[in-house]
Formats: sequence, C-alpha cells, structure tokens
Amino acid sequence: VHQLQPITRTRMQALKVGSSLRAAAVRPASASRVSSVHVQAVERLRLGNLSPAPGSHRDKARKGRGYAAGQGGTCGFGNRGQKCRSGPGVRPGFEGGQTPLYRRLPKLRGIAGGMAAGQPDFVVVNLKDLARIPEGNEVSIDSLKEKGVVRASGRMRNKPLKVLANGELKGPMVIKAAAFSAAAKAKIEAAGGTAEIVAQKPKWTRKAYNRLVAELKKQGKDYKVEALKKRVAKLQAKGRVNKTRLAKTSAKKAAKEDFKTKKA
Repeated sequence: VHQLQPITRTRMQALKVGSSLRAAAVRPASASRVSSVHVQAVERLRLGNLSPAPGSHRDKARKGRGYAAGQGGTCGFGNRGQKCRSGPGVRPGFEGGQTPLYRRLPKLRGIAGGMAAGQPDFVVVNLKDLARIPEGNEVSIDSLKEKGVVRASGRMRNKPLKVLANGELKGPMVIKAAAFSAAAKAKIEAAGGTAEIVAQKPKWTRKAYNRLVAELKKQGKDYKVEALKKRVAKLQAKGRVNKTRLAKTSAKKAAKEDFKTKKA
C-alpha cells in the first residue's frame, strides 16, 4: 500500500473517466490528518480492446509452395497418383478394384443371407442329464424346461428335443423327443424304457398351405379366422389377452351374424 496524495474533486473525476475504482478507503477528513486512498485502475472491456485468446488463431498452412513453406516439395501428398491431384479423391468404399466389403457381406437377413448356417436344429440333452429324473416318469421337452434340466430361451425356445447317448439311465422311463441318436435309443430300450418320436411342426410350403386352405374351405371355414382363433387361444393360455377388448369384438361379430341371418 502506497501513500497517495489527497483526493480532490478534480482528481476523482479524472479517475472515473476510462477506469474503475476497485477499492477506496477514505478516512474522515480532520485538521490533523490527511485522507489516503488505495486505488487500482483496471481497463474496462470495450469493443476496441477485444482480442482472441493467445494461440487460438494460427496462420493457414501454405501447402505446395516449395520447401520454404515447411511441408517439403510435395507437402505430404506424394509424387503422383489420384490422391496427389486436385479435385475429388477416391469415393467411399472403394478398395482399389477388389470386391469391396459391402459386396462381400450377405445382402439379406435370415436363411436367405446365410445367417442360420451353423445354428443348432435341436435342443440337445444327454442320458446323464435324464438320470436326475425319477424312474417311471414321462420325459418331454416341456417337463425338462419346468424342472430346469434344459434351459431353452431366445432362438432355442421353439426348437425340438434330441436325446444323445452320453451317460447311462438308472431305470425305465418314457422319453418323448423329436430325434434320438442310435446309441441313445439302444441304451433306453436296454434299460426297459421307450423312446417315442414326437412329430415336428411341418415345414411351411406354398403347396401345403394351398392344400390346407382348400380343406378348410370344403368344411366351410376360413383359414385366417381359424389361425386367429389359435393365436388368441395361445395368448389366453399365457394370460396376455385383454378380456374387455375380446368381449367387444365377440359382441360385434355376434351382431354381424345376427344381421346376416335376418337379412337372409
């Protein structure tokens, strides 16, 4: 802190113009004392003194202007070639003429794109896993799921069951599966059990679909209506049907049928 001269009115006005008073401590004037003030003048932020932060703006690199520019004679682009010339370069995805990646990958999803190649066709269980089940019980894929012997979820939830011959059976039991290995079937029959082959869901074909539609038509039924009924029954068994909405739709159907019968 430096001792300054006493502040007069003229000096105070001169300090206010173009600067600001950060701190001012003025003692009351008296005959024996002289008032002193600690003043720090800071320049105000104005349009005339605005400037970017140091280092935020750099000069543009002058490429291709010789060695003095600092990038060498070819400035990092090489001597010749498509990437050395001005104008557009190589298009995205171009790999020099060889088959690019977007053409090497499969185009379609699912079976048509080869995505199912290598995926298992069955939920596999061995005889050693069935040894935990008591003798004389009936074994199926549903019972195995309930008891936790088989964990079929995701894409495997609708796959059929296949029994393999790793292990031994303790006693006779009835095993229902879509497929058995020859060794597994022999071991099951040797233990006094039976191996029943369960019919799988038939593969959808246009020929089979047309035959089913024709059979239902002869019986006076509609294929779409019957398929919808099966779907609703499955949802009802799982408890995923809105009962109020189902009642409204059934009432509408009944009203339409009554109207048709009265009109006829």
